[in-house]
Amino acid sequence: MDFETWKLFIDAVELGSLSKVAVAYGTSQPHISRQIADLERECGGRLFQRTGRGVVLTELGLRIMPKVRAWLASTAQLSNDIREAAGTPIGTVRLGILPSVAHPLVSSLHFRLRSEFPMIDLVVREGQGAQLEHWLETGYVDLAILFRHSPTPRNGDVYLVETDTYLVGPADSHLTAHDTISFAALHELPLVLFCRPNSWRDRLDQLSADHGISLNVVLEADCLALQTHVVSEGGGYALLGPYAISAAAKACRLKASRLVDPSITRHIALAMSPHGELTIACRTAMNVLQGIVDGGLKQLASFS
Repeated sequence: MDFETWKLFIDAVELGSLSKVAVAYGTSQPHISRQIADLERECGGRLFQRTGRGVVLTELGLRIMPKVRAWLASTAQLSNDIREAAGTPIGTVRLGILPSVAHPLVSSLHFRLRSEFPMIDLVVREGQGAQLEHWLETGYVDLAILFRHSPTPRNGDVYLVETDTYLVGPADSHLTAHDTISFAALHELPLVLFCRPNSWRDRLDQLSADHGISLNVVLEADCLALQTHVVSEGGGYALLGPYAISAAAKACRLKASRLVDPSITRHIALAMSPHGELTIACRTAMNVLQGIVDGGLKQLASFS
């Protein structure tokens, strides 16, 4: 097991192109191809399928990729552990996030880490719920901040804060003129929601069936900025949490009413990848993040 060769394998996975890997490594594409071919011979099977646009993993490549990621992370961490034994957290923390928590939660984390733990490198990737779950399962990220619907944390999740759900409309909408609005008001209302697969959509479908209402989804969009701009211009209504609304309100004229009868609460959770041991750097980032929430960001759990 050669560290640099397997790192080359993971870089090819992430870049999706051997020519891009060659550029990143400052060498030629044929040289990279030979290294990958040598690795495939050692493995006894093809790791990549060549396409007209680059490379994709074969079934063998997909099976071994999470284990390779975990092995690389633990090997790279070995040298860091020596320094961490002296009390200095060091290493890379790969964090997956929802668009709605990028600011101020993750931006605050960045500034705190740079100030207090400068040897920790933060790598942030943005995605939606199903994508974040996949990244955790494959070891693409170490941690992820996402929504959970269960009242009890599972699989090592850490619940940071509980938030309500709001109906978000344009600033002049009569529907969102009051502080609260009944869930029943969503019946046939033009809605702008996140794309499937999405556990949030599944929960809304179940609640709608339980209360005998029909959801009229006029636009599916994973882009939070697109959702809020469409809403501000009268193209529909969105169902969002307070972090998303607070960030969007700086760019759009919006008005939000908290859903009641029933209230719909969600938990912003910190989830961990099941692959590999959690490094000291990751545990430090988790503690800092919890401190940020406890230190003041819980006030954003409600919006007005």
